[in-house]
Amino acid sequence: MSAGSLNAGRRTRELDELAGGERVDLAVIGGGVTGAGIALDAAARGLSVVLIERRDLAFGTSRWSSKLVHGGLRYLAKGDVALAHESAVERGILMTSTAPHLTRALPQIFPLYRNISRGQQAFISAGLHAGDALRRAARTPAWVLPRPRTIPAAEALALAPGLRRPELRGALLSFDGTLIDDARLVVTLARTAASFGARILTRLAATAVHADRVEVTDELTGQRLEIAAGQVINATGVWAGELVPSVRLRPSRGSHLVLSAESTGLGESSVLVPVPGERNRFVFLLPQADGRVYAGLTDEPTEGGIPDVPAAPKSDVDFLLEVTSTVLRRPLTEADVLGTFAGLRPLIEVPGNARSADLSRKHAVLTAGNGVITVVGGKLTTYRRMAADAVDAAVSAAGLRAGPSGTAALPLLGATGRRRLATVEAPARLVAKYGTEAPRVAAIGELDPALAEPLFPGSPITAAEVVWAVRHEGALDVEDVLHRRTRLGLVPADAAAAEPRVHDLVTRALEGVTL
Repeated sequence: MSAGSLNAGRRTRELDELAGGERVDLAVIGGGVTGAGIALDAAARGLSVVLIERRDLAFGTSRWSSKLVHGGLRYLAKGDVALAHESAVERGILMTSTAPHLTRALPQIFPLYRNISRGQQAFISAGLHAGDALRRAARTPAWVLPRPRTIPAAEALALAPGLRRPELRGALLSFDGTLIDDARLVVTLARTAASFGARILTRLAATAVHADRVEVTDELTGQRLEIAAGQVINATGVWAGELVPSVRLRPSRGSHLVLSAESTGLGESSVLVPVPGERNRFVFLLPQADGRVYAGLTDEPTEGGIPDVPAAPKSDVDFLLEVTSTVLRRPLTEADVLGTFAGLRPLIEVPGNARSADLSRKHAVLTAGNGVITVVGGKLTTYRRMAADAVDAAVSAAGLRAGPSGTAALPLLGATGRRRLATVEAPARLVAKYGTEAPRVAAIGELDPALAEPLFPGSPITAAEVVWAVRHEGALDVEDVLHRRTRLGLVPADAAAAEPRVHDLVTRALEGVTL
């Protein structure tokens, strides 16, 4: 096993060490992208770290994103140049330095129909070129993210054959970044942190939080213990207020539909669809590598308790179907929906804001009266900056000895230069998910041909990937594999088809049976 391997055996060993009274420099609560990013940042600075997660890595909001690595164009349109620049810089770091293997350039088509005036076209085009200026300022090469341009109708239809042809006079073509899988980014961050010595402990619930200690319960055994730390950081996203009541959030629901490429008629290019009556709001049709297309997203305020797994209400489904159908040759219906998912954005409450869409996406590092540090707000794209700011605050508050953040130049496990990825000797689909670790995943199937077989007919996921998830990625049960390591759970029919084989593989792998 490598230093970056997460599994049940390592979890037991490290939990026993903490139960014996070992003190750490930093305890991070929350196993989403921010918490995993904090664990990596701190461990890379030489601090001793434990990450505490009640469920599983990427269980919450981090797996429900649009998978986009934003360049900050929307923030620029709202006049927030600093946030737009930060987003563009962090996008460039992800795509060129830390995670080239988990990201790719995504062509984005804005179709120009008769209802889009020449003035509107000029306004949107100017915004795209302003976004390209951000790309240049962030020093992201044009060969990674090409410059925007106007294309004729014939080229737009070649890139997105499912577009409605009548009244199409052309399109604006631009490029942004996208993740292969948002949950995989979180798992890779956690594994990279583990390779620097961080303890990554899932199924460990924080029951009481103080500035210098956390009381926890092992959800698997019921064991209770107290973890002493130099500083505690609350990175639980929309649940932050449950641990630190002084943190006031206003969650916003972002819903998505899961469609097939066949039903939408899209290729590899995404399509931006303007929302009627809105000047600067769009619905995205986002093609995925597995032949699915995500349609999203909404931005609706939510009230009441925070559910473990948010649901996309029928009103959101109807809205997304109606808007996306305005540009497609074949209008979409509920029969085309293979699945849905929704996430809750942990937006910071600002008195007087009527719409969640108007709340800032800036992050904040807050210190409660009891000394607990909380980091909230922000976007998935800017997780690294959020993590660095949180660790800086912890180092200052607790008087820890650590240098500045170095994660901007720290490749995650599996990363290498984008051009070198093409030379990795493994199936391209595995390289896109695992980078330079792809040959190790493929080798599991080479040793046992049965493990090279798909989990069910028509599935691209193999049994070897399930074994890898248990041995190296911290998967502890079937749900972890289906919903956070393979994402088969996004389509209920796929999850049901895979479940019997996955159950057998996970059971045998956890019991140490030779596979």
